[in-house]
Amino acid sequence: MAFYLFWQLKDFSPGIVNSPLLLYFNTVKMTMRWFGKNYDSVSLKNIRQVPGVTGIISSLYGKLPGEVWEKEEIAALKKEIEDAGLCLAGIESVNIHDDIKTGAPSRDKYIENYITTLTRLGEEGMSLVCYNFMPVFDWTRTKLAKLRGDGSATMSYDQSEIDTINPNDMSSLMERQSKGFALAGWEPERLARLKELFAMYEGVDEEKLFENYKYFIESIMPVCDKYNINMAIHPDDPAWSVFGLPRIVTNQEKLLRIIGISDNAHHGVTVCTGSLGTDPCNNIPAIIHSLKGRIHFAHVRNVLHTAPGKFEESAHFSGDGSLDMFAIMKALYDTGFDGPIRPDHGRTIWGEVCMPGYGLYDRALGASYLIGLWEAISH
Repeated sequence: MAFYLFWQLKDFSPGIVNSPLLLYFNTVKMTMRWFGKNYDSVSLKNIRQVPGVTGIISSLYGKLPGEVWEKEEIAALKKEIEDAGLCLAGIESVNIHDDIKTGAPSRDKYIENYITTLTRLGEEGMSLVCYNFMPVFDWTRTKLAKLRGDGSATMSYDQSEIDTINPNDMSSLMERQSKGFALAGWEPERLARLKELFAMYEGVDEEKLFENYKYFIESIMPVCDKYNINMAIHPDDPAWSVFGLPRIVTNQEKLLRIIGISDNAHHGVTVCTGSLGTDPCNNIPAIIHSLKGRIHFAHVRNVLHTAPGKFEESAHFSGDGSLDMFAIMKALYDTGFDGPIRPDHGRTIWGEVCMPGYGLYDRALGASYLIGLWEAISH
C-alpha cells in the first residue's frame, strides 16, 4: 500500500521554492466502525477529523439475520458516508441466520437471501464483508463498563461469573448495562427467542457446525467471484465455548481448517487481535504469518489478562495490555497485508457518553497509535 503526497513548499530552501516535493511512504488503510446516525453517538464529521482515518466500516444495523438488503438502502448508506468525505471500506456485518448455522431444512432459503444481499452489495462496489459464525451470541461480556485504575471504563469478561448465570438472562444483563444504546449482535427481537435458539443448537457440535459452515461458504463463493467480494470470517469472542455452545474459529489450527475449505482467495479471515487475544495461548503474529494472503480485514486492539478465563479490554498500546502490538503490526506488514484495519473496542474516557466499546476518543487514540506503528515499521 502506498500513496503519494505532494507539498507545494514556500520559502523552504533555495532551489526548491515553489517546487513540489514528492514524498513516498507506505501507509495503512485506517478505518473506524460506524453504526449509523440512528444508533451511534459518534458522527461521521467526528470521524473525518481523526488523522489518517479515511474509511468507514458499517452496515444496515436495523436488518435482522436472514433479511434481504434493499438496493436503495445500500446506496443511501454509501452516499451518506461519501458525502462526509469518507469511503465505505467494508460491511460489518451481514449477519447469518441461525437456520444456516444449525443446518435446518430452511437454510437454502436464507442462503439465497444472503446471495441476493451480496449481489446488491457487489453492484454498489462493495468488496469486503466481515461476518461471524458464532451460535446464539455474537460476542459475550460480563461487564460493559468495568472501572479501571485510571478512571476509564471498559468491557470485561469473567468466566467464573458466566458459570453462575442462566443463559436466558444474558440479554437482560446486557441491556441493563447498555446505557440505552443498541448493541450489535444483541438485537432484542432475536434474543427474545433465546430458549428457542438454544433448543435449535441441541445436537449441533463443533463438527456439525463446521459442516454447516462449509456448506454456506461453498454456496456463496460463485457470487463472491462474480463481484470480487472478499468474505472475512471473524474469530469467536471469547475464544472458547460459552454456555456449552460450539466454537469453530478460536485458534490457528481451526483458522487453517476454515481456510482449507476452499482455495478461493475470496474466502478469507478477519484477524481480530482482541478476540484471538482472549486466549493467551494464541500466538497472534504466528497466526498472521500462517494465514498470509487470506487475511482481508484486521481489527487491532489489546486485552489485559487478569486471571484464567478473565480479561478486560485495555488501551491499544502494548504497555497497557497483554499483547505485543508492534509484533502484530509487523506481522501484518511483513505478510503484505493490504486490507482495511480498524481500531477495535476502546475504553470509555474523558466523560464520553457512548455505546460500550465504541466511543470516539479512545478509538481515535488507538487509530493514531496503530498508524504510528505502521509508519515506523515501513521506514
